[in-house]
Amino acid sequence: MFSTAFLDVPALQGASGTVTLPGSKSISNRVLLLSALCQGTTVVHDLLDSDDTRVMLAALRQLGCGVDVQGATVTITGLGGQLKHHDAIEFFMGNAGTAMRPLTAALAVLGGDFTLKGVPRMHERPIGDLVDALRLLGCSIDYLGNDGFPPLHIGQPSLKVDAPIQVRGDVSSQFLTALLMALPLAAKTQDIVIEVVGELISKPYIDITLNLLARYGIAVKRDGWQRFTIPQGCSYQSPGTIHVEADASSASYFIALGAIAEGDGIRIQGVGADSIQGDIRFMDAAAQMGAKITSGPNWLEINRGSWPLKGITLDCNHIPDAAMTLAVMALYADGPTTLRNIASWRVKETDRIVAMATECRKLGATVEEGPDWITVHPLPKDGWKAASIHTYDDHRVAMCFSLAAFNADQVPVRIEDPKCVAKTFPDYFEALFSVAHADTQHIPVICIDGPTASGKGTLASSSSNITLTSNVMSLSTTSVTTSGTVTVQPYGNSFTSALSWPLTNLTLSNSVTGLTIGKSTNTANVTLGSATNIAGFVTIYGGTVALNAALTGTNINVTGNSITEASGIAVTSTGGNNIIDNVFEGNLTQVAYGGHGDNNNSPKNVWRGNYWDDYQGFDRNGDGIGDRTHELYSYADQIWMELPIARFFRSSPVMELLMVCSTFISSRPTPPVTCPIR
Repeated sequence: MFSTAFLDVPALQGASGTVTLPGSKSISNRVLLLSALCQGTTVVHDLLDSDDTRVMLAALRQLGCGVDVQGATVTITGLGGQLKHHDAIEFFMGNAGTAMRPLTAALAVLGGDFTLKGVPRMHERPIGDLVDALRLLGCSIDYLGNDGFPPLHIGQPSLKVDAPIQVRGDVSSQFLTALLMALPLAAKTQDIVIEVVGELISKPYIDITLNLLARYGIAVKRDGWQRFTIPQGCSYQSPGTIHVEADASSASYFIALGAIAEGDGIRIQGVGADSIQGDIRFMDAAAQMGAKITSGPNWLEINRGSWPLKGITLDCNHIPDAAMTLAVMALYADGPTTLRNIASWRVKETDRIVAMATECRKLGATVEEGPDWITVHPLPKDGWKAASIHTYDDHRVAMCFSLAAFNADQVPVRIEDPKCVAKTFPDYFEALFSVAHADTQHIPVICIDGPTASGKGTLASSSSNITLTSNVMSLSTTSVTTSGTVTVQPYGNSFTSALSWPLTNLTLSNSVTGLTIGKSTNTANVTLGSATNIAGFVTIYGGTVALNAALTGTNINVTGNSITEASGIAVTSTGGNNIIDNVFEGNLTQVAYGGHGDNNNSPKNVWRGNYWDDYQGFDRNGDGIGDRTHELYSYADQIWMELPIARFFRSSPVMELLMVCSTFISSRPTPPVTCPIR
């Protein structure tokens, strides 16, 4: 898992290979709680190892369950429907809805002195409809913050099961799932009826719950999707051993990958078309957009079919989580894609309608949104923008937008907080990179960082020549030196952020923006390669004048920069340079910018407090009066050494000096111009 602040995904060209998916989050946490409520021992194979399942396992340990974790196999020794002790317990639920909602219901029916809280976002996720239903049952639940939201305190219940328990179904299916899993604890003497108020969303997730309850001995009677009956006298029975199916929601990213990327296709191991998970129906939506999909027992194979993909309009009530992936697929379509009936997106880990709309717009897309729908318009070639995707601590946002890296314009995508995928798929990016491929020049540079004596310097100094053939988003350290040449060849149109690294030699080519050559006496010889464009080259500076950073090259365009405290600024070519609108301050200038060759262009620069040595002049085509030709703003406060006067003034020195100063004063209102000579 990547635990860095961000992950820079390079432009990816294609994908081929096999991916084995982790276990389903929805199945994993349901199985853990049901196993805890049973008498005896249950061995769970292929359990998902993620933030959400760790939250549930920690809670079960606090309740007194036996928990033995051996890799992906977990053995749960259950409570037999009764708590082993009655001490006050505070549970931290993180942002795990699949743990918070069912555990709230089970604890409320069992009764005790429990506090359940989570991360700030969990305290914004509604739970009021579940609490209302449990209070109708006679459970004691108090809000510790805002009504309708966690944190909660749970006390001892006075259960009343003679009337149907009503619960809303149009906000989250997890409320109904929680009741279905917990109420067998209260069905000792009579049937318990649950009635759904309003339309039930995410019905396939209820199917998962009913399927698993049957595996644990609870045969719930369902009358349509509005009425569910838990039979009198039922009790949880351990299946002994149970296997967790691979996550169909996670499969959606690789189904989409096979539809988007060029290559020999993607094979997904661990889940097939006969999955009990509703999100497997994402494959139907992907096929509607143009994917070619075949399936067998526990596997899927996906290839690119129609291209570009086809824009669609789809009711996504049955695949609420996986539908997010369709929003990114829509960027590759031939027309707009509208996803409807997705109101539940607004109460997930973040407001997913807002999140998907905001981040798609960063990429350049036109997006419309409504209370329960979103329309995403495709991006044409030359329409994609490099973007830094904010992930909102939402695993699905991070995984969805990684697929934007296959864009036609070959622009990179930055995924902020990539570790948020730990909620359901900790190794997602490793799995993606195992099947995706990029042009070698499009692979991000590795950041070398670490504490003192960790080997950074040894690694760097062992390399006589280093070539970074990638987009360098950020590379920062203060103790690495190199013995050879570091060549940076960024792809696309720009560098971004900062490079701060003591270097022996640095060669830049292509287009560079926002680069900083850091304060260090070790930095030397910054070379601009042929046809380089340097725009917004923020700072080249050093803590002392011993920096000795010489800028050299041919056909260089340098615009809008600050060159500070550099020991040795030079343009050594015979011409063709454009040095425009820069600030040069506090430098030892050995050969003045603009050079002394033909066809150099150096207007609109400001020179302040520099020490000049061996000034070559700004002559253009050898006319000897280059300063007038190149319209420099100011030579104020300079120290000049060894000026070749014959080069500066071709005829009478006094007359030319008066002419030059007069021309500058009349043509430039500010700042006033002086021409000091020493």
